[in-house]
Amino acid sequence: MNPIAPVVSRSGRFASGPADDVAAFSESISFDWQLWRHDIRGSLAHAAMLARIGILSETELLAIQQGLTDIGREIAAGNFSWNPSMEDVHMNIESELTRRVAAGSKLHTARSRNDQVALDMRLWLRDEIEFALQDIALLQASLLGLADRFSDLTIPGYTHLQRAQPVYVAHHLLAYIEMLARDASRLHDARKRLNVCPLGSGAIAGSTLPIDREFVAAQLGFVDAEGRPRLTQNSMDAVSDRDFIVEFCAAAALCSIHLSRLSEDIILWVSSEFNFLRLSDAYTTGSSLMPQKKNPDVAELTRGKSGRVVGNLVSLLVLLKGLPMTYNRDLQEDKERLFDTAHTLRSCLRLMAGMLNQAEFRREVCTAASLDPQLLATDLADHLVRYGLPFREAHHLVGAAVAYAERTGKSLNRLSIDDFRSISPKFPDDATSVFDLARGLAQRQMVGSPGTTEIARQLSLWRQRLQVPLVP
Repeated sequence: MNPIAPVVSRSGRFASGPADDVAAFSESISFDWQLWRHDIRGSLAHAAMLARIGILSETELLAIQQGLTDIGREIAAGNFSWNPSMEDVHMNIESELTRRVAAGSKLHTARSRNDQVALDMRLWLRDEIEFALQDIALLQASLLGLADRFSDLTIPGYTHLQRAQPVYVAHHLLAYIEMLARDASRLHDARKRLNVCPLGSGAIAGSTLPIDREFVAAQLGFVDAEGRPRLTQNSMDAVSDRDFIVEFCAAAALCSIHLSRLSEDIILWVSSEFNFLRLSDAYTTGSSLMPQKKNPDVAELTRGKSGRVVGNLVSLLVLLKGLPMTYNRDLQEDKERLFDTAHTLRSCLRLMAGMLNQAEFRREVCTAASLDPQLLATDLADHLVRYGLPFREAHHLVGAAVAYAERTGKSLNRLSIDDFRSISPKFPDDATSVFDLARGLAQRQMVGSPGTTEIARQLSLWRQRLQVPLVP
């Protein structure tokens, strides 16, 4: 492909092009080439509209459509040469189209790169949100599959990273499914708000030509639930608005925080100190020095990349905070932050899903840990409440019993009724009956609890929502 001088991007106002170092400093084709599909799609809709209002003849429209289609095929096949002197993806495609098709010079009628890039970014992000939603559902299905496979397994639940109360491992995993559901909901909401067509806003003040914005919006799927076109209502806002990018990056940052928390749990669980979980060799690495090591690198990298996604959000907010109306070249800096966030989030979601699909809990270790009788200390306090004691008093008496057990070197469930009575005569004869893990979990019947019946209900509910069959 023969490169052509950037005559399209430099108007008659300039006697020469920018200096080489300025051109290198200001180019964006090295990253915004990713918008090519959406740029071509927007141009096809714009060309159809120009023909509709009589700017293009039918012959010219067909030639432009064929030219853009051919360019798209070449880009997809890796046979298109991007020209840095054209600055960006928009000028690269339009210049090449004009070289091949004379009518290509009419394509920019009633359009600016300002509203063109706003359109392309919305089209690109709309697709990326759909992909991210699919990846979130994939991770939810992986978590659900692991919960199903170990639905009867218990582990200690932790607060302050200290053993607190017993829970089913499924309950712990379902907590992350709930978090991811909120992430998906936020992305759905963000998609609704970004699905508004800015094309037709021009550089700042629209066009004096009789363009049909509704037609273009409908062609590109910017419609409401009833199929009515959705258009930006202020041309100045339309070309400078990046709220939709910030909103996506904020939702992605929070989702990344959830992935980081899940990663931290996994990293703890696979440590020798916990030893609750075993990861597949395919999702771990070794040490160049210590032959015994098996490191949870996927989880660690996911935890680390969450900071990168959060950083992208902060960068965008700082970028936008001081900009006057309307378009400013600073806004070129939004793309790398957005692209990196979307790609990082999706790769973390997919890899975490793959890792959990092959993960296995160590039953004997988890069971032994969950049989720690102190995990049922709160159950004993609740038992005293059933006999009429105020909870604060019951809490004090059980705390005294725990201290007595530690002082005498006995486990809490090995204290006799005489031991309990030496602490307080208010302990009933059946005080030791609470140290039955299965009974304690069965008694947790409230919605949202880690009770035996409730866990089965929640697993069934999420199988239906995610359309995941029961693991045999």
